[in-house]
Amino acid sequence: MIKLETAPELDLTPVDRIVRDVGGDPDAVIPILQAVQEHYRYLPEEALERICNLTQITPASIMGVSTFYDHFRHKPVGKHLVSVCTGTACHVKGADLVEEAIRLHLNLAPHEDTDIDGEFTVQKVACVGCCTLGPVVQIDDATFGHITSQKAPQVVEQFDQARFVSKPAIHRPITQPTGPGTTEVRIGLGSCCLALGSDKVHDAFNDVLDETGGSGFVKQVGCTGICHKTPLVELILPDGNTQVYTHVQPEMARSIVLKHIKPRGFFRPMKYAFSSLIDRFHTNEDADVLEEHLEKYTEDTRDDSICSFLGPQKHLAMEHLEVLNPLDFDEYVSFQGFEALKKCLTQLQPEQILDEVETSGLRGRGGGGFPTHIKWRAVRSQDNPKKYVICNGDEGDPGAFMDRVLLESIPFRVIEGMAIAALTVGSNEGIFYIRAEYPLAVKRVRAAIIECEKRGILGDSVMGSQFSFKLEVREGAGAFICGEETALIHSLEGHRGSPRLRPPFPAESGLWEKPTLINNVETLSMISWIIRHGGSEFAKLGTEKSKGTKVFALAGKIKNGGLIEVPMGVTIRQVVEEIGGGVEEGRQFKAVQIGGPSGGCVPAELSDTPIDYESLAAVGAIMGSGGLVVLDDADCMVDIARYFLKFTQDQSCGKCTFCRVGTKRLLDILERLCIGKGRKGDLEQLEELSEMVGAGSICGLGKTAPNPVLSTLKYFRKEYEAHIAGYCPAGKCTELIDYRINDACIGCTLCSQHCPVDAIPMTPYKQHTINMDLCTRCDTCYQVCPEDAVFIASDPK
Repeated sequence: MIKLETAPELDLTPVDRIVRDVGGDPDAVIPILQAVQEHYRYLPEEALERICNLTQITPASIMGVSTFYDHFRHKPVGKHLVSVCTGTACHVKGADLVEEAIRLHLNLAPHEDTDIDGEFTVQKVACVGCCTLGPVVQIDDATFGHITSQKAPQVVEQFDQARFVSKPAIHRPITQPTGPGTTEVRIGLGSCCLALGSDKVHDAFNDVLDETGGSGFVKQVGCTGICHKTPLVELILPDGNTQVYTHVQPEMARSIVLKHIKPRGFFRPMKYAFSSLIDRFHTNEDADVLEEHLEKYTEDTRDDSICSFLGPQKHLAMEHLEVLNPLDFDEYVSFQGFEALKKCLTQLQPEQILDEVETSGLRGRGGGGFPTHIKWRAVRSQDNPKKYVICNGDEGDPGAFMDRVLLESIPFRVIEGMAIAALTVGSNEGIFYIRAEYPLAVKRVRAAIIECEKRGILGDSVMGSQFSFKLEVREGAGAFICGEETALIHSLEGHRGSPRLRPPFPAESGLWEKPTLINNVETLSMISWIIRHGGSEFAKLGTEKSKGTKVFALAGKIKNGGLIEVPMGVTIRQVVEEIGGGVEEGRQFKAVQIGGPSGGCVPAELSDTPIDYESLAAVGAIMGSGGLVVLDDADCMVDIARYFLKFTQDQSCGKCTFCRVGTKRLLDILERLCIGKGRKGDLEQLEELSEMVGAGSICGLGKTAPNPVLSTLKYFRKEYEAHIAGYCPAGKCTELIDYRINDACIGCTLCSQHCPVDAIPMTPYKQHTINMDLCTRCDTCYQVCPEDAVFIASDPK
């Protein structure tokens, strides 16, 4: 008789502690589930039953919520969780190929997500907000950028041994003396910076300065915005001059420090000169390489590459972003921090604040572009002693990372904007709703709130006044729909994130049926500048109907990606070609996708279109929250439309038939087109269905979901017609392409060695061939061929 082993009984003590700490009211369901999953790494059935026994949360509620949000998992996971970002910028750079390469490396069947040894679980995530580094892969707390299908298996294989990205610290204090005559070494430690190793660069500079005793100190700053040159180190020299080094590696720290900062003491200079001589004697080749690297990546801030990126920009929301230590309260105050709040408390009445906001012409930067002053006045006019102010940090657009950077880099600035908004509308309670996919932003905002409470900026007496204001942070759970105001409110109340018909609007009946003001991060970041400088100064920038500046996440097929802030009215061409430096050599600028899943694709021939609300709407796009993804001639516009429909169909809450069923029907047609099974009449049906979905859906997600389809049909109809004919002009759709090898092949066997499925027989010194019955179109052979002998055949003619 065979004795079966039984699974060990689950320890439910942590569940008891979590419920005790969080509370047992029905609206606590999401925070409880997040804490339980953080402990067990998934949601065990026994734990869910225990929650229901201890709280007022019903089994129906807990299952409804836990199965709705993407963040929650009901099955055990491997020792390490591998998350492949499928955001727009990652998608156009081959995220699907990266995921396929990882799954192939782990020998995962199509229905499996965890390898046989239980080491790795692979999952797709909508966007991790590191769009300039695409494709991006996260393994537990470590983020890896610029991953290819060739590099992906190596990253997974070496992760457990190497750990070459450490868990980021929320705040890294300055350890060296500061003051006059010292050199300030600024290093950005935002999420993108950390993904490329800026934390290790930061530590290396600290080590060298500690050893040499030189008159310099290392200072953590937020995002510099110049993401394409990360890791970036900026030295502010005692004479006021600036020296910038880009793509810095830890081993460069000593050379940079010794070049600009003399070692302190009598013996240290001789010691380091002798040490450098010995190093050069023993590793002359490495030293030469290092010197070449330093020379190549030494930047003058007046240099064309930096000037072209920074020159057209005007930082209002991003004011002092690259200078401030994110959690240094005193430094924020030294840069006029909280002066606007103080002015509102001591000099201005709420109506005067509203007048300034109205004069500025500020419109909501979250996508809708609704005049900010109207929303504020609506909440203020409500005769209810209980009101709420919510910062919408649920930045769900794939390809957007503006809010993440602002929250990580200048959290005090956003808190100040929230406090001013609360004072104006008559609220004493505020909530940050931030994506769980932004853990560093969550941690820094929480730390900033604690510091503000200690300094009297938050609490029962704000800055010594009679105004009280308290803030808390609530994390989202992975639902794009929660970016919509009413869906966000439902989420905060402990429900599935589903929108509701309006009216009533949140300004009248929002959170817990109380008047509620909801603004996004960028909107709130503008407020203190407007109060300090005046609404009329803000209104001088931009266009007649679109005032001020707009922050954009510039990513995709662009040389100089990063975070930019430009006056409204600049053209798409100025952003792509002047600031972004255009597309890579050998490629042709094809289009720009603006506005995320709700936006549209604007072709290159319309790149002189001004970037403002009205002009973008006129060409079939929207401003959106500010994601701006550049596409080149290697991108298939049918595939882009399919990508966005797949996203919106997956993220639909399912409440209304037009969105739930209509987006699925649209996606079905696009899927057929991309595998060569298109039919006559498909394009007309796409247009008809798009009109119906847009007209009949309840919320903005459904109403705007057809925009990517309609805009690509309008400007790239020939590509759709080509797919009906059975080929993909861009060579992107894998079912419609073949990989071939021409006579430029020298028989080096690299393609054969790297092919993960042995589809290329090894024939040294002879022209290679590809067995298309085995080929998975993973693109590896194309990437490794040194002679450009591998090409993609897509046109049957």
